Order: sequence, then C-alpha cells, then structure tokens
Amino acid sequence: MNEIWTERYRPRKLDEVVGQKHVTERLKAYVSAGNMPHLLLSGPAGTGKTTCALAMAREMFGDEWKGNFIELNASDERGIDVVRGKIKEFARTSPLGKAEFKIIFMDEADALTSDAQAALRRTMEKYSKICRFILSCNYSSKIIDPIQSRCAVFRFRPLTSDDVHEYLGKIIKSENVKIDAKALEGLVHVAKGDLRRAVNSLQVAASTGKKIDIDTIYQTTGMAHPEEVMKMLETALSGNFIAARDMLDEIMISYGLSGQDIIKQIHSSFFDMSMPDADKVRFIDRTGEIEFRIVEGSSERIQLEALLAYLVLVGGPKK
Repeated sequence: MNEIWTERYRPRKLDEVVGQKHVTERLKAYVSAGNMPHLLLSGPAGTGKTTCALAMAREMFGDEWKGNFIELNASDERGIDVVRGKIKEFARTSPLGKAEFKIIFMDEADALTSDAQAALRRTMEKYSKICRFILSCNYSSKIIDPIQSRCAVFRFRPLTSDDVHEYLGKIIKSENVKIDAKALEGLVHVAKGDLRRAVNSLQVAASTGKKIDIDTIYQTTGMAHPEEVMKMLETALSGNFIAARDMLDEIMISYGLSGQDIIKQIHSSFFDMSMPDADKVRFIDRTGEIEFRIVEGSSERIQLEALLAYLVLVGGPKK
C-alpha cells in the first residue's frame, strides 16, 4: 500500500488507455508522424487526459521524454507571471537529443486567468517550431477562443461501466483484493465514469484488510447508500415528515455528508422513483432551487428540511 494505485496502474502506452479509443487512435497518428499541433484535451475528471499526454510523450520521445516534457498545474500557477517566466523560459530553449520539439503540458488550464491566457496565446505562436503545448481542462468553454483556434481539440467522455469494471478487475486480481460482486457493482456506480475515483476508492476500501462489502464502499466513498436515500424520500412523500427528518439526520451523521453531497444524491434518486414525469419535473425544479440556496450560503439543515417538507405537502395525505 506504499504506492498510490492510480500511479502504479497508470497506462504507459496509448494502446493501454481505457475507454478513449476515439482519441488514442488520432494521437497515435501524431506519434507515427513524429509531429503534432498544439492540443486541447477537454472532458470530465478521471477520464485519461493526463495519462494520454504522458503516454504520448513517452512514445514520441522515447528515453529522452523527461528532458523534453514539463508538466504544470495551472490551478496552482495560474497568473500571468508564470506564463511570462517559467513557461516562456522552457519554451524558448532547444529540445534535447534528436527531438525536434518539446512539450509543455498544462493541467487544469481552465483555471488560468484571462490575462495569463492572453499571454499564453502569443507564446504558443512565437515558439511553435521548438515547443508544443498540451492543455488539459474540464470545461473548454473557459479557454479563450484564440487559444482554442490554435489547438486540435480532443473531447474525452466518461468511461462506461464495462470499462471501469474491467479495469478494476485487473487491479483486484493483481492485488488479491477480496470484494463482493455487489460491492464491485456499487463501486462502479459510485465512480460515474471517473476511473481515478474508482481506483482510489478501491484502495481505501482494501486498506481495511477485510473482505469489501457494499457498506464499506459507500462509507469510504463519501456517499450514502442509494436505498437509504430512496427510503427517506418515499417516507416524506407518504406524509411522515418527522420520520423522514430522522432518516436525514442518520444519513448525514453516519456517512459524514455535507448538504451539497446529499442534495446531489437526492437529485439522482428522483430519476429512479416510480412516479409521473410531471412530478419528477416539479421535484427536480425544487431540488435545484434548494441546491442553489445551499451553495449561496443558506443553512444546509433548514434547506434540506424545507425540501422534505415540500415533498410532504405534495405527496402526503390530502385533508
């Protein structure tokens, strides 16, 4: 357990990247050609953006890849001084060995300030002969248009349940982890296409040294059991406000959830409930309003109880 599993089992080649074949096939064409444009990798967290950048650098530069590749996290170094200083200094120096260019990989590039992005635009253009940029972001809309127009855009999608299941299966076999089939399915469900989250959650659950069951999964992932959330909502809809409020207390205390955590699960649960679509629309609309109030700083407890009270008023016995 001395090493983080996400790093131990990180793919080293583009062919090993899971669930993004539509991206890796195009990246392999750049590797074969020995050349590439500036790249913009966009998509949800844990879908393989950083892994693809590292694997591409390894395959393109071989043993010299570390000298011709630098990784920066734009969320930590997001100001214009970084672009004018560290990035510009690396970009203007010649590549090592037989490489024709170097790669600057900027993770979480959507955290760059507008001024930093404007400065980066000129740097990308000026040193394009000896330096290529790979920008990674969750939201491409936060990247200014002049940068997007200079890049080939690759959009990553959440991994399918089958992809996550297969990848976790390899780790489970390699690490000799004992886990229930139901717990594995729960882990895949919790990941929601984020493979990094799935692997980290598996390692945390395995650190107990016991056989992993479904309760362990939800306790280690910071999520309540979906059946408990569903039962709380059904209790409120039946008109029993006090019982539903007690269930809310139990869920939040047992799993250590914040108001934003539980409201997200409530939102997901409405889609799984048997009720007319018109009712789902009303409940989700109200849930969105409650979530906004919580984010803006309202009392989590009062807002969540207000949502349960609304369900009681709508679904409870009519007088």
